[in-house]
Amino acid sequence: MSLSDPALILHQWLSPAFPVGGFSYSHGMEMAVAAGDVTNAATAESWIATALEYGAGQSDAILLAATYRAAPGELPDLIALSRALSPSSERLQEADRMGTAFATTTRALHDIDVPDAPYPVAFGSAARTMNLPLDLTLRLFVQAFAANLVSAAVRLVPLGQTAGQKITFALAPLIAAVAERAEPGDTDQIGSAALKIDLASMQHETLTTRLFQS
Repeated sequence: MSLSDPALILHQWLSPAFPVGGFSYSHGMEMAVAAGDVTNAATAESWIATALEYGAGQSDAILLAATYRAAPGELPDLIALSRALSPSSERLQEADRMGTAFATTTRALHDIDVPDAPYPVAFGSAARTMNLPLDLTLRLFVQAFAANLVSAAVRLVPLGQTAGQKITFALAPLIAAVAERAEPGDTDQIGSAALKIDLASMQHETLTTRLFQS
């Protein structure tokens, strides 16, 4: 068990350099750009805010917290729920591949038991095993979710780097709110009202020219 500062561990896990492959997934945004739904900084911010509050941002945060708080024997049900929430084959692939990559690396790095599971479940399991504070884990996890979508928007729209950072900064209050609401880990609170994002992730599967895997 590492004795490192929890903040340093989390920043390492959520760094773009940590080999989970998050940079290769746009979460359907590539389709939104192709369809003309995301065209500038304002529409990118709105798209990402919707994903945070009404889509996978909130759901993944709740799944992470539920895994962190799970009793023995509950993990298989959380894995099944996490996979069932994916609205398309590409989004399921995104969750599974990032989770497996994260689990593989953290097992090797910390010599701990982390299941090959969808990303938020694997992350929550590792955070609990390392005894990292849940509130900090959730805030940084949700911020990383938003930052990854901002990075995709910077490349796809395209936006300047400063414009992208302004989006992440503007979303800080929402990021904190999403993390706080998720902390009880109540899976009955999971729900999605981000239909356009889910449809974009389905349509992305047939997009002829693609830079991203989702």
